[in-house]
Parts: sequence; structure tokens; C-alpha cells
Amino acid sequence: MVSGVRIGSGAPRRVLVTGGAGFIGSHVVDQLLAQGVEVRVLDVLHPDAHGGTPDYLDPRAEYVFGDLRDREVVETSLAGIEGVCHQASMVGLGKDFQDITAYVSHNDLGTATLLAAMARVGFSGRLVLASSMTVYGEGRYSCSRHGIVLPSPRDAARLAAGEFDQTCPDCDRALRPEPIPEDAPLDPRSVYASTKLHQEHLCRIYARERGTSLTVLRYHNAYGPRMPRDTPYAGVASVFRSALEAGREPEVFEDGRQLRDFVHVSDVARANVLALASDPPAAGEFNVASGEPHTIADMAEALADAFGRGAPRPRVTGAFRLGDVRHVIGSPERACRVLGFRASVPFAEGVREFARTSLRPIPHGPER
Repeated sequence: MVSGVRIGSGAPRRVLVTGGAGFIGSHVVDQLLAQGVEVRVLDVLHPDAHGGTPDYLDPRAEYVFGDLRDREVVETSLAGIEGVCHQASMVGLGKDFQDITAYVSHNDLGTATLLAAMARVGFSGRLVLASSMTVYGEGRYSCSRHGIVLPSPRDAARLAAGEFDQTCPDCDRALRPEPIPEDAPLDPRSVYASTKLHQEHLCRIYARERGTSLTVLRYHNAYGPRMPRDTPYAGVASVFRSALEAGREPEVFEDGRQLRDFVHVSDVARANVLALASDPPAAGEFNVASGEPHTIADMAEALADAFGRGAPRPRVTGAFRLGDVRHVIGSPERACRVLGFRASVPFAEGVREFARTSLRPIPHGPER
């Protein structure tokens, strides 16, 4: 038993975790092994995420260090597998637009290769896909006059002038951010987000044509142990943590008031175990979120506080990236109702732990 999860008789007993050596994937592996599930990991150990074989890998799992885009490797990895937990992905906004080919290749071509191999070997078990809240683009907003509205992509000139908040596209009134449900319109606004939505589409097509169960988990801002250090492909929590560890002040973009839902990696991993264990299978999309939004500045300040007296204080820079969105916070209601998932790690406790944990070193530069 792990965090209230119990693997039932109908759940897969042999699971392939793609990206199972990575930040979230390795925690999924650990929790599955604790349940007595046999786990095989397929991971390319990409240099943007790894500086070699991590020292935290549980030896009870079987490891295949190969490329998800190699169909022969994938087919071999699927032998005897009853469930697939697809975590492998390039994440974040990257360095610049030149990263587009790497994102599409690893995320979309990799997923397509996985699905083609699954079809070739006749896989009909459970499929759990790690997706992202970025598929929503901007979050859910309401206007006092027009109700729920979808804001336009933010304008570079307004951002440069320090006008960060979204306004109603019909009347230019200020908008109020609200928790976004899974049936909200999808509007990815970065290369990474677009690849995650394409992954969702490809997996849905496979599930429909092959009659398999598909659970799509839309992660909100995961943080915690095993995040990579000093890389543009990591999340904002890791960027702040890396700066503090190096004695630098965390640089907070915009005005720091951007709302996000920070969810601890152990909770994210538990959501995956619940998706694999659910009886009957939980089909559809689910936000993996804590339900307690915090600002980006909250995370930076909480980490600095956890580092203790003398730690550099965060600095709000006013800088911005067009690929960023202003607010996106998730509604956890469907995941609670269908999966039985509730985040269990409080923000303050999780951040204190994160401030003490070691980050994963990345000695290599980004691949092109």
C-alpha cells in the first residue's frame, strides 16, 4: 500500500514506464515497485535532462536505455507488458525556437513510434499519458460583463510596457482567473504545449481504434526531488532552486503575480498509480493539481525562506517570454471524483523539502 493506493486484480502487473529514469517517471517507478508491480523502464537518458545514469534508480526495475523513436527497441521493451505509462518527453519552453525540431521529434515522433510498436505487438492493455496543463494555453477567465471568455494571445508591446494581466477581448475589462476544468477549450501557445496536445490526439486515436483504455493526466507545475539543475528545460521551481544554491537571487519574470498550481512530484506519481489501478479503468482527461494556487513569486519567496537567513532574495525583473501564459490553475474535482486523487503534500512542507534536496546535475549543453 502506497499513499492509500491499492493495486487491484484487474490492474496491470507488468508496466512499461517510458522516461522512467527522469524526474516524474522515476517516482512513478518507485511507487509501482512498492506495490509489487513488475516495471520495465525505457529511457534515452537525454543529455538535456541527464548527466549520465542517475544514482537514484531502483535496481528492482528492468532498464532499457534506448531511444523511444527506435521501433525495434520499443517493440522489445513491450514484450510481456500489460500497461504503458508514457512519461518520456522534452519539457519546458527550451532555449529558443530552434528547439522545435527536437521537441517534435522526441515528443510527437517518439509517441507515434511507441503507438505503432504497440499496434504491431497487439498491445491492448492500459495506457496512461503524461500530458500538461499547457494544452489549455491561457487558463479560464471570467469577465464581469461577458462571463467566461478566451483571451487573445498576449501582445508583446503591452508586455514590454508592463501590462501583464489579460483583459476581456470584447470590452477590455479586467478578467478574473478561475480553476480550469478538463472540458475547457484547448489552445496551446508554445511548441512544447503543441506537442503535448498532439500526443493526446495520437493516443486517443490509438485507444479508439484498438479498444484500449486511455487515461490522460494533465500535470500542473510539478516540483520536488530529482528535478534537473541549471537547464532551460526544467520547471520554474528548479530554476529558482538552482539560483539559490549558486548564491544568486532568483529572477522572477513579469510582476511575479502569475498564478500556478504547484503539485509535489510524489502526488503526481500517485495519480499515475491510481490511473493504472482504477477499477473500472478511468478513461479521459484529468488535471493533476493541488487545488491551491500560488503565485510564481510565492514559490521564489518560499524557497528563499527555506534556504534560511542570508539567502539571496528573489528579484522581480519585469522580463517576459511570449510563450508564457499569465494564469493557469486547475480544477482537481474530476480527478478526485473519478480517480480518487487528492494532493497530499502541503505547499509549505513540499517547498521546505525541495530546498534541502539535491538537484540532478546536467553537465552537457543542450542538443540541437
